[in-house]
Amino acid sequence: MESQGIPLIGDQFPEMEVVTTHGKMTLPDAFKGQWFILFSHPADFTPVCTTEFYAFQKRYAEFRDLNTELIGLSVDQVFSHMKWTDWIRDNLDIEIEFPIIADTGKVADMLGLIHPGSPTSTVRAVFMVDPEGMVRAILYYPAELGRNFDEFIRMIKAFQVSDDQGVAMPANWPNNELFGDDVIVPPPQSEAVAAERRGKEGCLDWWLCHIPVEK
Repeated sequence: MESQGIPLIGDQFPEMEVVTTHGKMTLPDAFKGQWFILFSHPADFTPVCTTEFYAFQKRYAEFRDLNTELIGLSVDQVFSHMKWTDWIRDNLDIEIEFPIIADTGKVADMLGLIHPGSPTSTVRAVFMVDPEGMVRAILYYPAELGRNFDEFIRMIKAFQVSDDQGVAMPANWPNNELFGDDVIVPPPQSEAVAAERRGKEGCLDWWLCHIPVEK
């Protein structure tokens, strides 16, 4: 793994070989043609992280229906991940099907995930990566706050609609207080187009227009 700056939104996800509970993988190539969500957790055998893994697995089929894979990460050895997922299976009656990266700290350091208070713990972070290997979203959470996994599904759906139809999403889409599940038309690129939009159905003004999602 080459040393480089922490990837930002719009950057290519850095190429890296990782050891996981499913064997060695090369990212982002292992998920080429798919979206993937790489998420870090502070440590195995911790309460909040356990609830998060349960929540991710409960939605795993929904993510896969969206052509999206999951991969976890923490600074723990692979046998620790395996014993923890065994505990989750035996005690919570659910099988963790997605891989978990066993990190020595190199991957976490490359992605900017090391907790400032502990060199052996990762912050709760999420990288959403598109089928071309581009980072589309990055989210960070404090140790005491578990993540909202339905929001991740909403974001993937929104990215896919945006990419397919060249639109943007209003607040709380698809349950926006003004436009419901309509989407936002990009701003006009010329005075002529702006003039056409004035008074047009779905346009509150030349710069604020909404349309139904294409089915």
